[in-house]
Amino acid sequence: MANTLSQKQLAFCRAFVRTRSPREAAVAAGFLLFPEKAAEKLLSAKPVQAKIQELEQSLSVQRAELIAGYRRLAFGSVADAVRLLQQTDQDAPPDPDTLDLFTVSEIKRPKGGGLEIKFFDRQKALDRLAELQETAEDCALPFYKALERSAAAIGKNGDEG
Repeated sequence: MANTLSQKQLAFCRAFVRTRSPREAAVAAGFLLFPEKAAEKLLSAKPVQAKIQELEQSLSVQRAELIAGYRRLAFGSVADAVRLLQQTDQDAPPDPDTLDLFTVSEIKRPKGGGLEIKFFDRQKALDRLAELQETAEDCALPFYKALERSAAAIGKNGDEG
C-alpha cells in the first residue's frame, strides 16, 4: 500500500475510530465482500495504522477541548462581568482584553440605560459534561470486553498447542 490512502481506506479508518469494530468499519467503507478479511488486511497495513492513530489523537484533543470549554462554562467566574456591571460613567472603561467574559452569552445596553448581561446556562454545561463522561465510559467498555475475549481466545489456543 502506498503512503497515501484511497478514499475507501480513509473511510475505513474514520469508521474504525468511530466504531472500534473492524467488520463494521469495513462494511461502512464499502468493503462488502468478505469484510472481516478486508479489515484484517487494512489493520495490518502501516499507513492505515498511522492514519487511525492520527485520527484517534485528533479526536482526543477535540474531546479534551470540549470538556475544558464546558467546565469553564459550568464553573467559570463571573467576577469580570460583575465588575463591568458596577462600572459607572465616571470610571474609565476597562480594557476588554483584560476581561474574562467566557461565561457571558450576551451583553446589551437597553434604551433606558444600564447594562444587561446574560450568561450561558451552567446547568446545561454540567449536563453536557455528564453526558461526555458517560459516553467516554460507554466507549471504553466494548474495547475492554474485546480485549478480554481476545485474551481468552489466545489462552485457549495456547493450551491446545
